Amino acid sequence: MKAMKKILAAVCCAALTLSAGCSSGPVVKSQTSQVEISFSWWGNDARNKYTIEAIEEFEALHPDIKVNCSYSEWSGYEMRNKVWMISATEADVMQINYGWLNTYSPDGQGYLDINDLSAYVDLNNFTEKDLEYGKNGRFLNAIPIAMNAETVYINKTIYDRYGLDVPKTWDDLFAAAKVMREDDIYPLSAASKSMWLYLITYEEQRTGRKILTADGDLSFNAGDFADMIQFYKKLIDEKVLPQVEYYERRELDNETYAGSVAWVSDAENYFGEAVEKGREIVAADYTTMDGNNVGEGWYAKPATMYAVSKNTAHPREAGMLLDFLLNSEEMAEHQGIEKGIPLSQSARDFMAEEGILEGIQFEASEKMSQYPLSELSPVLEDGGLIDLFFEYSNEFIFDKADAETAANSFYKEAQENYFS
Repeated sequence: MKAMKKILAAVCCAALTLSAGCSSGPVVKSQTSQVEISFSWWGNDARNKYTIEAIEEFEALHPDIKVNCSYSEWSGYEMRNKVWMISATEADVMQINYGWLNTYSPDGQGYLDINDLSAYVDLNNFTEKDLEYGKNGRFLNAIPIAMNAETVYINKTIYDRYGLDVPKTWDDLFAAAKVMREDDIYPLSAASKSMWLYLITYEEQRTGRKILTADGDLSFNAGDFADMIQFYKKLIDEKVLPQVEYYERRELDNETYAGSVAWVSDAENYFGEAVEKGREIVAADYTTMDGNNVGEGWYAKPATMYAVSKNTAHPREAGMLLDFLLNSEEMAEHQGIEKGIPLSQSARDFMAEEGILEGIQFEASEKMSQYPLSELSPVLEDGGLIDLFFEYSNEFIFDKADAETAANSFYKEAQENYFS
């Protein structure tokens, strides 16, 4: 067993970009012995840079603590996290996905109970509703950094060019497509997960029923999925948006997509270049059937979360780092709204005073808070389930099966593999 742990740990070290510490210069030892803790996250170069800079400030504030950092792009990160969790070699403090709570802590004991760190982590900065997202029974396994929801972003500059209002309904999108498709422009676009959730939104509005029951069982039947598949094909055929296999985010910059369904946390990443070009990007109202009941069928979830390893040998120092990451002015200044609008009240207060709470991402976050969006179940984000849906959708799109046959096959496999 020990040999296996060593092998798995070695795999992790080879797979990730690791450093002995986050500091860019030589580590200056203090007179007292340093406690070493580890911290892991995923992100692009910009996130890595500001996180490292913030950790260096934490180390300067606490010279008796040294933070060993491990970080990489998202690609492959989930697989490596699985290795860490199986081998008990995970970092002391770690960024985690919301869905990992069910995967790695179904009984609430897969991560440390952060309630036990309340002497070091100021939990009063979060509402009970915020903390509920990280709870399993009495155990507080994680704390959400910010909230996230799929949002309809519209390049209003393009819509204005065609004399069109920002769309509010499904009919508005089809009407826009009739005008824009002559110039090979799509009124909207979406990657596969966003498209899947967008189609669920449509079907929930059409039927007046949730896709899942309160117990998490599948409520939709095969007929509902047939409707989703047919509506998806209609969106493609009438050039409202491209098929997910052909979606390319760069086309937002090229302005062949006049909008996109994307997460709140993706706003700057998706539309930063358009804003720099002087285009007016807006967070539109959530699409509805008739402009009423805005928010019906739409879901929210924690953007990302922080958790602490149940195996940490240094809970005090891990708690201090966790508090810094969530609540400190230093981290708030470095991070800004890159991960979404912080839920921490102290971080938000500081950012408001500094004028950081502005821009398209803040606009999308404010819109999210205006409506009672449902809580997104992690199972609806399962990549295998989403791939399965589009696999059978393509059976219909390319005339390999009728909608009912494709939907029945999807429904049967989904029930057996994801909802049993």
